[in-house]
Amino acid sequence: MVVTDLSSDKILLLRDGHVAEIVFNNPARHNAMSLSMWQGLSDHLSALAADDTVRVVVLSGAGGKAFVSGADISEFEAQRSDADAVAHYNRVSEDAEAAVANFPKPVIAKIDGYCLGGGVGLAIGCDIRLCSDGSRFAIPAGKLGLGYSYDGVAKLIDTIGAPSAAELFLTGRVFQADEALQMGLVNRIVSKADLAQAASALAETIADNAPLTMRAFKAAKIEHGKDPHRRDRDRVDALVDACFASEDYAEGRAAFAERRKPVFRGG
Repeated sequence: MVVTDLSSDKILLLRDGHVAEIVFNNPARHNAMSLSMWQGLSDHLSALAADDTVRVVVLSGAGGKAFVSGADISEFEAQRSDADAVAHYNRVSEDAEAAVANFPKPVIAKIDGYCLGGGVGLAIGCDIRLCSDGSRFAIPAGKLGLGYSYDGVAKLIDTIGAPSAAELFLTGRVFQADEALQMGLVNRIVSKADLAQAASALAETIADNAPLTMRAFKAAKIEHGKDPHRRDRDRVDALVDACFASEDYAEGRAAFAERRKPVFRGG
């Protein structure tokens, strides 16, 4: 596995074959997101989107105690103390969350420990969310006087439904892993000891599938999340047509006929 640092020692990139893992590396603050970390996340995702050798991205937190515990409050006085600073911070953080949600390849959230505030926003932007049995979830905006944008609230409602979103947001209380599973905030709970292996196995399973098929699904999922009048159905149709015109489609048919595992090359 190769470790790369593009923007900050608080955002790490691990590479293992077709799988890339972005690690939020601020364990002393439970991986609270600083302004530079939001920007670093966007930088990494931009590079990975253009890298055809990457088929799956995993997001995780360092230290075993948190995925992301929200924004780094210690920066608020310097970075969010007036209207202009707040607008700049919100633009950078919202761009990073949008980069996750609109990433053209599958994204997995590997959640171990606290997933709070902006951490929940990042997690629900991922396609699949795994968490350890000791994970905890909350959006404590009401305890800090923070406002959430329409897009952020809408994404939460679309993911877990209005009643669950209301309870999560309005109470600010901490939800256990089983409650998160029940409301659809996570796909699966595994033991802390098994989380890394489960996430790795899931990523490898997805990476072994035809990349063009994965891209076509992601495009359809992203367009579905837009207002109906803004959806680009032609783009999705073109990606679906590309699947059927690809060498991978021929390989998939041949492998099925020959009862062997297909080897997809993304073309």
